Amino acid sequence: MKRFIVLLALFIQTVLTTTMLFAHCDTMNGPVIIAAEKALETGNVNLVLIWVQKNDEAVIKEAFTKTLTVRKLSPEAKKLADMYFFETLVRIHRAGEGVAYTGLKPAETQVDPGIAAADKALESGSSKELITHLTKAAEHGIDEQFKQAMAKEDFKNDDVDAGREYVESYVRYIHYVERIFQAVESPAQGHFHETETDESQHSKH
Repeated sequence: MKRFIVLLALFIQTVLTTTMLFAHCDTMNGPVIIAAEKALETGNVNLVLIWVQKNDEAVIKEAFTKTLTVRKLSPEAKKLADMYFFETLVRIHRAGEGVAYTGLKPAETQVDPGIAAADKALESGSSKELITHLTKAAEHGIDEQFKQAMAKEDFKNDDVDAGREYVESYVRYIHYVERIFQAVESPAQGHFHETETDESQHSKH
């Protein structure tokens, strides 16, 4: 358990210090839109180019130039032009991350608590509180799944129903731990899918 907690802590610290968190990038108060607003107000397109792949720069620069021109016409035109640029930027950003664009979300949209906590850590400049919360949550989750499996492990060989209950709790426990280790050992920028685990169980003799 101690080794796992150390691994998890190191993983979180690596993510927070070496990568940018692409958190809630499609919300109106997310980091991509905030960057877009600053870029339009200052006329500096470089503030948003960091959010797209290099081969998408030309498209963003073109949309940026058009937006700057149109937004000068009237308050209504400014609002429409800005929204056009926001949607273009977020769509291309998400495509570069391999994620489908499903439209811009309102600023009040609730984000995953983990994402909010990760962003809060970056804002505070410390990952200590985030690591503490995550390690406690992981420790609690593993302990609960472990206890459930252990409670059903001692069944009689001929009690098939009890054996099946054990197998069910065992599988939940194994998959729970597997998912945590996948998160710890996989690169933060990668995409992975839960793999099927060999669900063959211990034989009772």
